[in-house]
Amino acid sequence: MTEGIDKVVLITGASSGIGEAAARELAATGARLFIGARRGDRLRALAAELGDTVGWRELDVTNGTDFERFVEAAAARFGGIDVLVNNAGVMPLSPLAARKQDEWKRMIDVNVGGVLNGIAAVLPRFLEQKRGHVVNVASVAAHMVMPTAAVYCATKHAVRVITEGLRQEQDKIRTTLISPGVVATELGHDITDPDVATALTGWRRKSLTPDAIARAIRYAIEQPEGIDINEVIVRPVAADM
Repeated sequence: MTEGIDKVVLITGASSGIGEAAARELAATGARLFIGARRGDRLRALAAELGDTVGWRELDVTNGTDFERFVEAAAARFGGIDVLVNNAGVMPLSPLAARKQDEWKRMIDVNVGGVLNGIAAVLPRFLEQKRGHVVNVASVAAHMVMPTAAVYCATKHAVRVITEGLRQEQDKIRTTLISPGVVATELGHDITDPDVATALTGWRRKSLTPDAIARAIRYAIEQPEGIDINEVIVRPVAADM
């Protein structure tokens, strides 16, 4: 039986993939969850399936005001907040020469701006209660650069730097960076370059399932106070990246 986690956990990007898997993993521990994403119909169905300890609200992480309202709704539902899992992300890969500037901006807004909006929304509460935990889901792309992924890698490098900066600034708030390798999710479904989309299919021939990353998130959250799992990289065995 999974050990209990007596915490209120917020999860973004929870309508599919790693976010949904994390919700399932943590709900099984008894954690109280508040899940967010743009697709409210999926959130509603997931919350109904997981039970009364799961609340939900549609969320656009690129909108700071919307993120603050998401946090307020979670606190109103459960009386407080212990953990934020910044998981929402997009990955429309393409060569720089393709000049897909709208896609570059979308990655920056979601992958970097969304993380910063989440931190800004929870940080006052965490500082007031002198505890809290920010879990940022990055990628092995935070540790490397690959052709067609320059902008995506840049956003994930930024998440890594932001997470470490928060750790250094706040000695009462735990910070964790989770860097998945290739995972079989919907991430990358918005790639508009056909050659890159084909290449992604090839990369995913050896991939993790989202529950592997969910277990890493749970591992970081369930540590006793005073222990901070700062960084975890999770790859398939013998993966190239």
